[in-house]
Amino acid sequence: MSRAHDEQTLGLAGLFQAAALVEQIATRGMVSQNTFETSIFSIMQLDPETSEDIYGGSDELPYNLHLGLQNLKDMVEKPRAEHNKDVVRYALSMMHLERKLSANPEMLQTIAQRLKQVSEQARYFNPDDPDAMSNPATFCHPNVIANIASLYQDTISSFSFRIQVTGDPRHLQNSENAAKVRALLLAGIRSAMLWRQKGGKRWQLLFFKSRIRPSLKKIMG
Repeated sequence: MSRAHDEQTLGLAGLFQAAALVEQIATRGMVSQNTFETSIFSIMQLDPETSEDIYGGSDELPYNLHLGLQNLKDMVEKPRAEHNKDVVRYALSMMHLERKLSANPEMLQTIAQRLKQVSEQARYFNPDDPDAMSNPATFCHPNVIANIASLYQDTISSFSFRIQVTGDPRHLQNSENAAKVRALLLAGIRSAMLWRQKGGKRWQLLFFKSRIRPSLKKIMG
């Protein structure tokens, strides 16, 4: 199995993890902290050495991307009727927004500049930790999440296409949850970008089961 297929699988796992976390916040109001931290951390990896580094390194993938890998495995192995329709809808919608973003170099540059500012803010909240920038928890301070959410509103939300998140209004109207959802949507778009950059195409999703089964098995261990 090619390296490109492994990297495409990573991107899809990151995308489905973000989508699943959005669904969990919308319906339950809470998520696993580790998976949330991994998704937010992925946004801040602007110049990773490897695709695995986007999600915390190859050794940590089975743990850090567990939710996304499991959702992807379910997509491959379970009949369509058993798929979580909201998770699939969010994932496909984030793919659509990623294509719009990639066609807008000015917005891409704005996002990169704003993310560098967010990174400096995160460092400010962890002044005594020399390894803060490699720790996913660093980027999950409520003020940092709020800034990422604001970045999403100022850029991606300007597109005419909007992702309609459905769930329990009590959870969605909570300001911290709303910020988490927007930050996760940006994380999903970032993973969709990795998937596309490594050769992923929408039409391939019709035939992707045989392509990613070996990669899933390898990554999940």
